Amino acid sequence: MVLRLLDERSADRPCRPGAAGAAAVHSLVDRIRRLRPSDEEGNRLLRTLHTALDDRPADQIALLHGQLTGAGPVDRCNAVLLAAALVREWRGDHSRTVALLGEQLSTREAEEEQGRLRDTTVAVLAELFALAAPAADRLHALTVARPDRWVQRWPREAPLLGRALHALALTGDPRAVPLLAKVVAGPVVPRDLGAAVAALGARAAPLAPAVRQALAVVPLEAPGTATPLLSTLRALRDTESLPSVLRLLHGARTAAGERLVPAALAAVAAFGGAAREAGPALRALLDGEHALAAADALWAVEGDPAAVLPVFLRELASGDAPHRAHAAHSLSRLGPGARTALRALRRTVETDGGRAGTAAACAVCEITGEADATVVTALRSAWTEHPRSRPAVAACLTSLGSRAAPLRDLAATELAAPRRHTVRRGGHGSHDIPMDEELLRLCRGVVERT
Repeated sequence: MVLRLLDERSADRPCRPGAAGAAAVHSLVDRIRRLRPSDEEGNRLLRTLHTALDDRPADQIALLHGQLTGAGPVDRCNAVLLAAALVREWRGDHSRTVALLGEQLSTREAEEEQGRLRDTTVAVLAELFALAAPAADRLHALTVARPDRWVQRWPREAPLLGRALHALALTGDPRAVPLLAKVVAGPVVPRDLGAAVAALGARAAPLAPAVRQALAVVPLEAPGTATPLLSTLRALRDTESLPSVLRLLHGARTAAGERLVPAALAAVAAFGGAAREAGPALRALLDGEHALAAADALWAVEGDPAAVLPVFLRELASGDAPHRAHAAHSLSRLGPGARTALRALRRTVETDGGRAGTAAACAVCEITGEADATVVTALRSAWTEHPRSRPAVAACLTSLGSRAAPLRDLAATELAAPRRHTVRRGGHGSHDIPMDEELLRLCRGVVERT
């Protein structure tokens, strides 16, 4: 009945002034109308109905599928936004819903409402990461049809990848690679290039030579494009770019150069043992503001606990909460080599109930290979009181294997929960869905091993 009423309403609704065929944007109101679905009343009514169906996702899905196949582009645009909210909240197989989202990606430009529908759909698909794979064919067709939109340029801001190309890359589809290669060969470097390449994984390896070449010619006096290039080479683990990375590290003397140091250090850490020649440069940074990142890189390169333990212990004892959490997480990577840090880590578990305490509890598990009663209590408390800590805790339980049995119920209960652990009032994060999917993957491993 609702869908029938929507179709009747869509057929009867008059075109709002200045919508289709508008020659120009004359005011802020016109601009807002171009950016949002025009049928606010209909959108509000449908949101109310979907809210009333809160604990009936099957009915919500059935309603959405009807909306997404309706006649009016405004109603379908509203349905796209409601579909985004549903996938962000509910776990399950959303492949049919995503496929219907893909069908909204018409390349026609004749109708303004159709263009708004397409743009809204692309923005939603970019939030889904790998779950957007059923729409990859449509994303690819749209991207190929509009090479002028492979890069978004903004006044006074660094450029971004075009949304359709970015969404295609985030699905992990290899067809994004040759398109990204053309972007890399262009005059600008989108600041989110590294995230797109990271999602593609090993499939993006052909991009390495061009990115490496671009980094090699970045001027030290104006290294503005270096950070996205460094993030990309980090994702590619391109060890051949080490000389260029070290050139930037040595030349980072200006304020602009200082800002790229964390990205350079992260790239060196990703290169691992192949970057041993970076050792002196990393040691020179162990006493400054980038000490933690430098110690992480030095550990990845040399694997010597004695060289980095003083840095991690110092930050664990005297750093602010984010630094303490970072230090505890770094100590966990040292494993048994960080046994001398156990007393400090246990103290942090007992006195810090936030991120640092959770990271310290995980570090104790990684170092000792077991979870004592205090650690079990801390991890259970973090899981319950701070849902966003669950992926880190689940990763810790995975490494414990059968010794994670006292906390197995947490993973089993999570797998049975229909709602995502990232659901919260007041908004959502851009990585909520992949974060929850990763939690489910880890929980399955915990249940299988305990």
